[in-house]
Amino acid sequence: MHSETFTIGLGNNNTAVRKEASEDYVAFWAREAQKLTWFKKWNKILQWDPPFARWFVGGTINASYNALDVHQNRQKIAILWEGENEDRKVITYGQLHDHVQRFSNALKSAGVGKGDRVTIYLPMVPELIVAMLSCARIGAIHTVIFSGFSASSIKDRVVDSKSKVIITADGGYRRGSIVKLKDTVDSAIDGLNFVEKVVVLKRAGNQITLGNKDIMWDDFVKNATDKCDAEQLPSEHPLYILYTSGTTGKPKGVLHDTGGYLTHINSTFRWAFDIKESDIYFCTADIGWVTGHSYVAYGPLICGATMVMYEGAPDYPTPARMWDILQRYRVTIFYTTPTALRMFMKFGDAIPNSYDLSSLRLLGTVGEPINPEVWKWYYKTIGKSRCPIIDTWWQTETGGMMLSPLPGLETIPLKPGSAAFAIPGVDIAVVDENGSEVPPDTKGYLIIRKPWPGMLLSLWGDDEKYRTVYWSKYKDCYYTGDYSIKDSDGYFWLLGRADDVLKVAGHRIGTAELESSLVSHRSISEAAVCGVPDAVKGEVIIAFVVPKEGVKVTDELRAEIIKAVRDDIGAIATPQQLYFVSKLPKTRSGKIMRRLLKAIASNEKIGDVSTLEDGAAVNEVQAAFDDLKKQMG
Repeated sequence: MHSETFTIGLGNNNTAVRKEASEDYVAFWAREAQKLTWFKKWNKILQWDPPFARWFVGGTINASYNALDVHQNRQKIAILWEGENEDRKVITYGQLHDHVQRFSNALKSAGVGKGDRVTIYLPMVPELIVAMLSCARIGAIHTVIFSGFSASSIKDRVVDSKSKVIITADGGYRRGSIVKLKDTVDSAIDGLNFVEKVVVLKRAGNQITLGNKDIMWDDFVKNATDKCDAEQLPSEHPLYILYTSGTTGKPKGVLHDTGGYLTHINSTFRWAFDIKESDIYFCTADIGWVTGHSYVAYGPLICGATMVMYEGAPDYPTPARMWDILQRYRVTIFYTTPTALRMFMKFGDAIPNSYDLSSLRLLGTVGEPINPEVWKWYYKTIGKSRCPIIDTWWQTETGGMMLSPLPGLETIPLKPGSAAFAIPGVDIAVVDENGSEVPPDTKGYLIIRKPWPGMLLSLWGDDEKYRTVYWSKYKDCYYTGDYSIKDSDGYFWLLGRADDVLKVAGHRIGTAELESSLVSHRSISEAAVCGVPDAVKGEVIIAFVVPKEGVKVTDELRAEIIKAVRDDIGAIATPQQLYFVSKLPKTRSGKIMRRLLKAIASNEKIGDVSTLEDGAAVNEVQAAFDDLKKQMG
């Protein structure tokens, strides 16, 4: 853990909110829910039948209505969109409202109604948000699939949800190439007779084949009017299914409701980002992931914010792409991943320093723990030592932020690498195997002890799996699956997945802890570790590291880094081998594909790489592994 602190805030210190939440969390969330627009108020705040929670029972609401109809300023810009190929659009709240009503009517004309599932497989274009809000408007349940997934992954999800309509595009741009989305959908739904219609947006202009079920987006909406009243839906009505990719078996369909979810997103967006009328907000997450659902599609629009939406890779065509976007749109709030920041660090400070980033006032991270060195680089190089950083922890299943500094609510000392405190109204603890809270500065399991509004309703079609996966380890407590430490000041430090652990000579070592140690070395910008089988120790540690620009790779540097890890964590954590590479294999969402590293190091079959961002990374890792093996005879 890092002892250095940074006290910087935006002048807020509303202690009353935390006091209210601690005194009666149920009544507290009811007061927060009143900040939304309801058609009918609830008659019961919380119906808790462990492990199933229903929030604001008896109330009726609509997500699309809260994102669009409640805003009086139709001329305010909702979306500043930039395509990877530098196509650009500016969409106002009024225009977005009209587009959504028209598409809603088209869906209804196609026979889509309350409770029907609609699969959305689109690139990061404004029509993706139009499709989501249109489903929400008429009570259909949307299930967005990240546009990097393969045909087999799409088929698994469409079969599980029994979607009757699929919305896709001819293609999308990625690193200068066209990703042929419609072709992928054609392969995925071959033989799926329950799929009635495929709506195809023209985005890339690549050649496609239209079958009996297919209709182009413009033809789909051409006879639809732009007046469609929002359905008044029960608070617990499902808003969306979002599938999480398991390492084995079929993906889990996380099911979120409407009223509770919107309450959680509305409150956390305001608390975390201290949103102002003049802000330009940019979250780099793809909407195919939960961050994109909560803090791109719903949170900003419910709060009436103006946001930047970007289609392509963050470092294409040059490593300056993000900083160019921040400068051009005068972005004030920037929310991205530690993985992206480590990549940007690798290119050095000169690139961001050549752009005017003075508009920034708040920075955030999401997706994984951020190590202190990257935090400080973000703070000093990007934020110029004046912007608070919110390091947020949450999951697909939690719906929204659960741990985070909250500049819109309070000013606190920031500790690099810590996600600070639980949000008001949420009860989080670090416990041992028996469920007892561990002493400060002791590693344990992160659990949530009371229901919260953004929590998942269940897993789609599988209540029993929902019970088993999340609620069976500790009675009536949600098991996050993450390791954490709570320090003596009450700050939480996330240590990665409890199942993402290497077992070396009987010792359990978290990959996140190892990788943070590697990246703390002055010469290293990114790192990934994996374990390979060993007859004596069970597993031995293999490390892959990306040196910073200009660093000379030598055997002496390799030995120095290995020694640093040994000194930092202990002899048991010493990597047996360390490989230098210029890039790590990642998914298009920025997740390091550690299974590929393990497969290479173990001489195993690599398997499916359909979500891989850059195939050259795998080749380079393989070459580095082979070279070092030759050197060692």
